[in-house]
Amino acid sequence: MKDNVTWTIGGEAGFGIMSSGTVLARTFARTGYHVFAVNDYPSLIRGGHNVVSVRIGSKPFYGMTKDLHILVALNAETVEIHKAQLNEGAYVLYDPKEKEWTAADFPKPVTLVPIPLRDIVSELHADVVMRNTVVLGASIACLGVPFEALFSVIHDQFIHKGQEVVDQNEKIARAGFDYVKTHFAALTDMHVSPGTVTEKQAIVNGSEAVGLGAVRAGLKFAAIYPMTPINALITFLADHAKEFGIVYKQPEDEIAGINMAIGASIAGARSMVATSGGGFSLMVEGLSLAGMVEAPLVIDLGMRAGPATGMPTYTEQGELLFTIYAGHGEFPRIILAPADAEEAYSLTATAFNLADRYQVPVFVLTDKYLNESQWCIPVSQLNQPVTIDRGKLLLSDTGAAEGQFQRYDADVENGVSARSVPGAKHGQYYANSYEHDGTGHVTDRADTRIAMTEKRRRKTKAIESGIMPPVYAGDEQADITLVTWGTTKGAVITAMETLRSQGKKVGVITYPWVYPFPVAETKKLFAAAKRIIDVEQNATGQLARLIMSETGTEITEKLLKFDGRPWLPEEIVSKLS
Repeated sequence: MKDNVTWTIGGEAGFGIMSSGTVLARTFARTGYHVFAVNDYPSLIRGGHNVVSVRIGSKPFYGMTKDLHILVALNAETVEIHKAQLNEGAYVLYDPKEKEWTAADFPKPVTLVPIPLRDIVSELHADVVMRNTVVLGASIACLGVPFEALFSVIHDQFIHKGQEVVDQNEKIARAGFDYVKTHFAALTDMHVSPGTVTEKQAIVNGSEAVGLGAVRAGLKFAAIYPMTPINALITFLADHAKEFGIVYKQPEDEIAGINMAIGASIAGARSMVATSGGGFSLMVEGLSLAGMVEAPLVIDLGMRAGPATGMPTYTEQGELLFTIYAGHGEFPRIILAPADAEEAYSLTATAFNLADRYQVPVFVLTDKYLNESQWCIPVSQLNQPVTIDRGKLLLSDTGAAEGQFQRYDADVENGVSARSVPGAKHGQYYANSYEHDGTGHVTDRADTRIAMTEKRRRKTKAIESGIMPPVYAGDEQADITLVTWGTTKGAVITAMETLRSQGKKVGVITYPWVYPFPVAETKKLFAAAKRIIDVEQNATGQLARLIMSETGTEITEKLLKFDGRPWLPEEIVSKLS
């Protein structure tokens, strides 16, 4: 039996590749396993090679590795593309009518599992697309899990379409299961050890985790124009808008979206936008408006490989410095960088509190790898109450005399003045893009400009006093200290564990809070480090450049990957061995 198995299904778009991965992930999550699923697909409306990989573990893990134990090929191209990645002894499930393979076709010894997929669906009077359901049943048999585990998911997935659809899918999946049990009963090498997870888990992608965190934090308005890789957030919010009591609007473009969200924020609603780099480029003028009117706003920026359209369905960490310096003029902002779905959920909820507390834009810096991968989150974590802090929000009465409310009071110690909403007694003020006095009246007086600039600077100082520190893991007296941020954390942590098993002393520093940068905490951690290595998924080492500008410490050793594919721990280990 194996503690970890990686299962991959590939084929042409339109044949249920993505849904197959989701069903398998849910099956094993319900059966007590740790599960993680990633996808890979080209930027095409239809066609092209689509892949979903699901890692199944009886023990916790942090992401994908190079292992490939079971390959399910819905066409011959899948075998050609992935045969070099197969582990020795891996299973290859395929339809011999697509192409008949022999052991000589593979660089390593593998186990061929031919299954007449087209014949099975034909005999059961099903559409050819349902080959994916046959291979799900076959895969469950290869993995040594009872068919009932799969049927539970099939039932819940299709019951809204009627019992007849459930019965058809069950029959087709069982045909694949029975075929393997009958013709390949001796195949037990890929049976997985019993799952050890005792509490219920939810399978969500990163965008859904962001949405859940936003809703739990009191989101009331979202204006989001579709753009890979944040589109699953749109689906989540639109599908559940009535249930959650929120307003979701699809604007005509990203410019309209951010301005709508700023307006909703001024009206007192917790609001957000989401986009990728190209869409955020259009939002930048609106970002500065939010900085001037001091409107709380949460921005989910899902990074992908640029510049321009770049590779829109592949991942990168290329917009860290963009988010720090975006916008004309100087104004404070906060940038958070979740490493996985659990952090995407919790940091998004935190982002709304920070936005209200300091009346600033707050970025949740995600990426394609996080947004579209599927992660396990304990349901108990999602059920934990979220404390909501609206900051200095005055809903009914400002206590000011008529016409005297100082929305932008320049004398507040921390730069954060009280704000009102429309309808609050004596709470009226002006909110526009010009520099202003305390009531929002436009002014170009030098002394007022200085006062307002200093107000915004004091706000930055207040934010810095509550920075979330970097997180250290590993040996206390490390010979190698790996520094990273965002979703690269999983591969780096796994690489650290491998290196430590080889006798090396290794530590890892990660940054869930990226900006304003935690200078003092970083200097303290670096003071104890002997050899510091920056690990990022971009071509210029943007975190290392930020560290240099903020602390004066230059990290000369860098491991940088920018091919659009996420880091694998083996790649990091090979560069450090």
